[in-house]
Amino acid sequence: MTTAVPTPRVRSLADRARRCGPWLAVAPFLIVMVIGLVLPVLALAAGAFEGDAIKSSFSSGYRTAFWGSVKLSVVCAVLGAVAGVLVARAVLSGGALLRRLVLTASGVLANFGGVPLAFMFIATIGNAGIVTSLLHDWTGFDLGDSPFSLYQFGGLAVVYLYFLVPLMVIVIAPALDGVRAEWSEAAQNLGATRAQYWRHVGGPLLAPPIAAGALLLFCGSLSAFATAQAMVGGTVPLVTLQIANALSGNVSPDNAGVGAALAIEMIILVAVVMAAYWTIERRTARWLR
Repeated sequence: MTTAVPTPRVRSLADRARRCGPWLAVAPFLIVMVIGLVLPVLALAAGAFEGDAIKSSFSSGYRTAFWGSVKLSVVCAVLGAVAGVLVARAVLSGGALLRRLVLTASGVLANFGGVPLAFMFIATIGNAGIVTSLLHDWTGFDLGDSPFSLYQFGGLAVVYLYFLVPLMVIVIAPALDGVRAEWSEAAQNLGATRAQYWRHVGGPLLAPPIAAGALLLFCGSLSAFATAQAMVGGTVPLVTLQIANALSGNVSPDNAGVGAALAIEMIILVAVVMAAYWTIERRTARWLR
């Protein structure tokens, strides 16, 4: 019995199909990316350069809102990174059940935001919240008279940390798993103290993933909108709220493109931060393998 040998044309078609297979598989994703991301960005770029939109976006009010968002994002990124590392460290040193429960809960809480999150905090520790009322009834302490206010900068930061800390736990857990106990034991056998181990071994190894996680939290806080809109409105100056006002038509006709200009500036800032994040993540992946 003889076996048919494929002709050169058949082999060429098979090779071409094999090469095109991966592209055909990701084609729907690429189409969605073009329609949902590339085209809107191009439309924003076109609107940003109409009239004096770019110049208006650097006026005092918009500049204050932009820096307000940056300041809030920096505070949330630093606090969220520190708290996330401490929680992840404690969880990973516990049992397997605790680890599964916390990581599963973190995956849910990291995606819990928007209006439901704002309503939860308002109903809990708002001016007429459940906890606020119970504290006043049981202890006579009025949370509304304290320096802390849920509807100011500090309160908004606390609400953001509710979903940023779980996100940091998810991001940093693999890196903490990569730090092996044998390294600490080897350092101790060589006469190093625990402080020296963390200064020369553990710290340099964990610094890149912690920095990458903090950058990711920065981007998440910077782009958050619905939670801040539902909680503070215009009380805290944020660039996302200013963009919403501009897109709603709450600007003068001469500044119709200021929302697009602010959005483009945010996209540029997030792109720079994410480029730094990807660079750090790529360097970190070398020793996690």
